[in-house]
Amino acid sequence: MSAQAATQEDLAVVIGLEVHVQLETDTKIFCGCSTDTAGAEPNTHTCPVCLGLPGALPVLNEAAVESAVKLGKAIDAEVPERTRFHRKNYFYPDLPKGFQITQYDAPICQDGSLEISHEGEKRTIGIERAHLEEDPGSLQHVGGSIDTADHVLVDYNRAGVPLMEIVTEPDFRGPGEGRAFLAKLEEVLEYLGIYDSQRDGSLRIDANISMVDAEEVGPGGAIDDRVLADANRTEVKNISSHKGAEKALAYEVTRQRNAIQRGREVEQETRHWDESRGITVSMRSKEEEKDYRYFREADLPPLEVSDWKESIPIPELPDARRDRFQAEYGLGEEAADKLTSTKQVADFFEDVAERFDPDLAATWVADDLLGELNYRDMAVTDVADRLDEFARLVEMVAEEEITEKNAREVVLRTMLDEGADPDDVREAEGLGKTSGDEVARAVEAAIEENPDAVDDYHAGDGGAINFLVGQVMQKTGGSADPADVNKLLRERLET
Repeated sequence: MSAQAATQEDLAVVIGLEVHVQLETDTKIFCGCSTDTAGAEPNTHTCPVCLGLPGALPVLNEAAVESAVKLGKAIDAEVPERTRFHRKNYFYPDLPKGFQITQYDAPICQDGSLEISHEGEKRTIGIERAHLEEDPGSLQHVGGSIDTADHVLVDYNRAGVPLMEIVTEPDFRGPGEGRAFLAKLEEVLEYLGIYDSQRDGSLRIDANISMVDAEEVGPGGAIDDRVLADANRTEVKNISSHKGAEKALAYEVTRQRNAIQRGREVEQETRHWDESRGITVSMRSKEEEKDYRYFREADLPPLEVSDWKESIPIPELPDARRDRFQAEYGLGEEAADKLTSTKQVADFFEDVAERFDPDLAATWVADDLLGELNYRDMAVTDVADRLDEFARLVEMVAEEEITEKNAREVVLRTMLDEGADPDDVREAEGLGKTSGDEVARAVEAAIEENPDAVDDYHAGDGGAINFLVGQVMQKTGGSADPADVNKLLRERLET
């Protein structure tokens, strides 16, 4: 198919991702410098090793290796008997040694996979490899973006921070699938306890995008290796979020489609994602493997980790926990999805479900608490130390000490906004639940004062009962249970 003949329908999208994940360790991968650099002055978390000074020798961080093995188990990857490190040689100002210590032909994790769900369909994404490496420093482009800055500053605080680079097979057939994969991967990494999504720069994505003849795509999206090798591939770098990845991929797919439709070849190059402008910008021609002149890192011996695989435990992963929540607690799929969205949410729910009916616990955690937290741009981790207070609020509802409406709209919101105790809020707002004779008197008064609504009810107007319920709630200051009021009104109106 010639470029001139290409149409939207003739072209299929091929995407592969390279995901760089910062591992949660106290120190850097080859030295003792702290990885807690948030708010630190530039170049204050450095030493001769991470600055690449002559004579400084690397020492491998055991915690980083353990994290890599955990990921290998989670994605059902092969962890080989022996792995090793290499030097990847290239010049860039944020790379103080002039090379990066990484893994080349013997990565610590090989041939894994991860199942994703996108638009109601499940797909298995192949993971070619996941390997350990050191992070470069960071560049600050002063006075503009990467292609317009007046000058560039270099901060080596991040140099040497442990990374896992996770390389997928070219299995994505659209930007949405890429975003779904990143969300699922991040979920797994957080469950494993080896990654913190709140840490700045903890997830960075490079994407490889090609266009191929749609007729070359087989069942399930399979594409022959020969076809992939012949396709010109564009690499897009410096993507830092799920949403950003979907936008960058969508832009680049459109750019390549338009180029082909206009009869132009897609150049094999590396492009930069400029998030502020929502475009990709050409950086340089695409490097080939030979350009990096890989050779073995002589200062680090071969790494033997296969015996660790069985001895290093991993927690229950999100898919398994989701299935268990449905089976054990009788939750629906939507509720189970919400309650396993992060390990912290799942743990919080199970703590509440140990004390109360699972349905009640699910409603209050999945709907009420998460809804209010999301509105405030907060997470469960922000209230994890207030479990007892939250449990007390649920207890108030379970024991009918307060109406669900007041518990949700007054007590919960005040707890989150002011850090107040639920009993103090209830007492201050006078929210004790009204019942018995007082509610009965309010029902009688509402019926007597609203004869037109009573007539409408008897005439079959379904909205009339809601109006009368509202009148009773006003009379009781919102402290009566609406369901009880509805029942009492119907009983009284049918007599």
